Amino acid sequence: MKKVREPTYSFVLLTLGLIIIDTILARLSVVALPASASGVPVIGVSVIFIAVAFMILFTLWFGAYGAIAAYAGTLVGSGLLSSMPPGVAVYWSVAGLLQVLIPLVAFRTFEADLALENRRDWTILILFGVLINNIVGAAWGAVTLALGGVIQPGEIGGVLFTWLLGNVIVTLVIVPIALQRLSPKIMKSKLFVKNYWD
Repeated sequence: MKKVREPTYSFVLLTLGLIIIDTILARLSVVALPASASGVPVIGVSVIFIAVAFMILFTLWFGAYGAIAAYAGTLVGSGLLSSMPPGVAVYWSVAGLLQVLIPLVAFRTFEADLALENRRDWTILILFGVLINNIVGAAWGAVTLALGGVIQPGEIGGVLFTWLLGNVIVTLVIVPIALQRLSPKIMKSKLFVKNYWD
């Protein structure tokens, strides 16, 4: 029997709502705890980027709709509202997209349980939702900031380390708790996306 789905406009509204939440969280993160390189704040980078945990959760629960919101939230909240040059912000924000797509693809490919029912599910989360995704995102973000002239090439390592450490801490603390406690309820919702779009 085919699952009854919400109408398309419900997913449009969901995506817009997630974009607003991600944008606000991204903006608050970079304003409250800005990262610095050589004693100067780094545009768009936070020591503790709390938004990343919610972006990952939204993408695991709502598939590609959450990923679209993560990119848009990073672009606007961390990039454009932080006075990052628009041209740089467009490709720099791919870091946010990578940080959510990697765990999404891993969870869907390996058919991991979002409620983290066993050790295998935990391993997939730690590898793809805490470590690999944040390494890739931090590397992309730091390198593209240097390519865009926002930071100096010599500052890439420091920005990468700060970005990575903050994101690992945030995702390790927030994501597992939220997945275990909220996934069983959200998975019963008509807005839950089992694969990527459906």
